[in-house]
Amino acid sequence: MIKEFKEFISRGNVMDLAVGVIMGAAFTAIVQSLVSNLINPLIGLFLGKIDLSNLVFKVGDATFKYGTFIESIINFLIIAFVVFLLVKVMNKIIKSRDEEEAEPEETKEDEMVMYLKKISEALDEKKDN
Repeated sequence: MIKEFKEFISRGNVMDLAVGVIMGAAFTAIVQSLVSNLINPLIGLFLGKIDLSNLVFKVGDATFKYGTFIESIINFLIIAFVVFLLVKVMNKIIKSRDEEEAEPEETKEDEMVMYLKKISEALDEKKDN
């Protein structure tokens, strides 16, 4: 069982997934910092110096922090846009690579067939003359 676990963990896909999760967490932290430290103050300028994270309303004893929810939506939209751009670039790279692979290379057999066709055409022209 330990041997199987070692084989599983050493697979490329597992390592790629682990790297992706770690990079995603780091990227999320950067986006959260961007939103809370740059975008929200900019929005606050237009809304009269309001800090979005402090926007709340109360109903009885319940406090609804809708400003924090708005920040989360902004975070999501930025992350989703960056992922969209990454997928778009990767699709373009994969498509161009597939097109390059799809172009058949001319083989010696193809050259021979073309050469024989030229000989045949030349002989046909001689017959007609």
